[in-house]
Amino acid sequence: MDSIAHALGVTKPVVYSCFPSRKELFNALLEREEQLLFAGVMAALPESPDYRNLEQLFCTGFKALLKAVAAHKDAWKLVFATESDPVIAERYGEARRRVARTVRQLMQPGLQILGVQDIDRKLPVLVELFMSLGDGAVRSLLQEQAEWIPEELGSYVGKIAYAAMKNA
Repeated sequence: MDSIAHALGVTKPVVYSCFPSRKELFNALLEREEQLLFAGVMAALPESPDYRNLEQLFCTGFKALLKAVAAHKDAWKLVFATESDPVIAERYGEARRRVARTVRQLMQPGLQILGVQDIDRKLPVLVELFMSLGDGAVRSLLQEQAEWIPEELGSYVGKIAYAAMKNA
């Protein structure tokens, strides 16, 4: 709390008047970052997708996601440090499930357009594959020696996602 008060240019009692404990302060910071990151992810998903060019749709979505990640790299690094903190892991898991539900709703019409058979059985697998591709792309972008820029990596991963759907 001392370092936080010093960084803010206030006394420690001022910090404690707003946040009675380090846990409450941490939770408030986590909540703020979570809302910011979740908003960035959801903004990457189109409200009214144009299913006429599914490959472009995927590429555009992954590019938007990775641009949002690049704008908040430190917060995303915290999110992916979940092994060390069960609270962060649980919150990330819940946010991931909310995104997956939206992805599922967006993906189903695309599968129908592609003529995929047995959609109800395949859709959960494809949604998890899509989500895992997103996780992997974010982790790749966050690496210290990352050789990717969001636009290039987003196009690459979007093409992979499209190929998986097209061949489902």
